[in-house]
Amino acid sequence: MKIIGLTGGIATGKTTVAKMLADFGAVVIDADVIARKIMEKGMPVWEKVKETFGDEYLMDNGEIDRKKLGELVFTNRKALKKLNAITHPAIRQEIQLEIDKLSSEKSQKVVVVDAALLIEAGWLDMVDEVWLVVADKELQINRLMQRNGLSCEQAQNRVASQLDQDIKKQYADKIIDNSWDMEYTRRQVECLWQEMCY
Repeated sequence: MKIIGLTGGIATGKTTVAKMLADFGAVVIDADVIARKIMEKGMPVWEKVKETFGDEYLMDNGEIDRKKLGELVFTNRKALKKLNAITHPAIRQEIQLEIDKLSSEKSQKVVVVDAALLIEAGWLDMVDEVWLVVADKELQINRLMQRNGLSCEQAQNRVASQLDQDIKKQYADKIIDNSWDMEYTRRQVECLWQEMCY
């Protein structure tokens, strides 16, 4: 079983590439989905987040107000560090459990760990190869503004809160440039998939 760590900065199109890989037959483990699951009301991570950041980061139904918490951590590095220290170990544990389960089933040839913070969180030891999705920085900012309804400054803060693309490239085994149209991206992904499988 081959494990690909798929990563890339915010709004580079990592999710799009993950969907393409799923279409080609990979099983995708999505770190964002796991993050949402472990932060559900009543979970140990939810308790720690509530304890660390206070009730003002909860919505009326008791769930974590992800938008409000996002605004805090993307403008405050200390708060981001605190949040990562709470969530990363739990996310890693869940990813490892899924990898172990798929490995024991022996039915899967390619598993993709889709994680924006794969490098920053120090999860490189969990994967066989790192595939990095990149995009022009201006494009990232524009996509974020359109997709999330953010101001230019908010979008810039989110991009700036992540490790620079040039640093990420040093860890990448394969690079997919998603600065152009979807067809161009698909062709790159298909070539990499064929190289790996044949």
